[in-house]
Amino acid sequence: GEDKYCIAFGRDIIDSIPPGSIYFGGTDPGRFLVTALCKSQVNADPFFTVTQNALADGGYLAYLRDMYGDKIYIPTDTDSQQCFGDYSADAQRRSQKNQLRPGESVKMVNGKPQIRGQVAVMQINGLLAKVVFDKNSNREFYVEESFPLDWMKPYLEPHGLIMKINRQPLVELSDDIVSRDRDYWTKYVTPMIGGWLNDDTPVSEVAAFAEKVHLRHEFGGFTGDPRFVQNDFACKSFSSLRSSIAGVYLWRLDQATGEEEKDRMARAADFAFRQAWALCPTSPDVVFRYTNFLVKQKRNSDALLVAATCLKLDPNNTQIKNLASQLQQNRDAK
Repeated sequence: GEDKYCIAFGRDIIDSIPPGSIYFGGTDPGRFLVTALCKSQVNADPFFTVTQNALADGGYLAYLRDMYGDKIYIPTDTDSQQCFGDYSADAQRRSQKNQLRPGESVKMVNGKPQIRGQVAVMQINGLLAKVVFDKNSNREFYVEESFPLDWMKPYLEPHGLIMKINRQPLVELSDDIVSRDRDYWTKYVTPMIGGWLNDDTPVSEVAAFAEKVHLRHEFGGFTGDPRFVQNDFACKSFSSLRSSIAGVYLWRLDQATGEEEKDRMARAADFAFRQAWALCPTSPDVVFRYTNFLVKQKRNSDALLVAATCLKLDPNNTQIKNLASQLQQNRDAK
């Protein structure tokens, strides 16, 4: 990656977390860069660094207990067995009702449930992360997300580049929280991609930017950093952070009952997704999540434009090609 942005990624996350907190790092840069740039991981200086993605691994839990076990509660082997058992029982019940999540695999082998796949493992990781959260009630918690964990969603609020896990579920994300998040990210991405993207910027303008700057590398009038937009690692890393926050707004939108709250969360999610897509127009995660949001908002033309633009930048991506074809068929059918 570009040194400047690798260091900014790690340092800005580290500087945003109060000393003594517990930090869940999910993605590769969210784990590695923060670990590499903190004063001392083993001494939890300035905070405890844990990855939620490996808690189901007994070897990783043993490593954490050796390093942090005298300072914070780390799940025991008994906790791990309990979480495996709880998940297995729940998955079996849902399997009988045809309620398994996409990608979950639960089969009975010699009368015992056999669990496979990333989705299932992350569910167990999530249960163990909840044990860490519950047992360390005197600590503040922060998360850099890779796979969303269901239990966290009511507790999350944007916190700079990452998210804070509040001790109690939030009734709503206040206007102040949303405004602070929008202002932070607008200021943050301006040196990267320029200051042209605001609340009123249409999807078509973001698509035109993606083609001009990311695809054709035409920098006339571009006020961002050419070194950033030409570095895939930097683009994907920061885009992933913004997409995760968009996902928090999206969850709030799905939970909202009043039209005013739905509209407020839809606007917040849309803005965050547009920023995430402008940062990395070829990110499959952003493209799939954003197009799904746009379809639900009955903005089929915008959804097709997002997929089609991504396909121009990444013409050999079969998943994006299939997505664009499906969106085209859906629009034509209407």
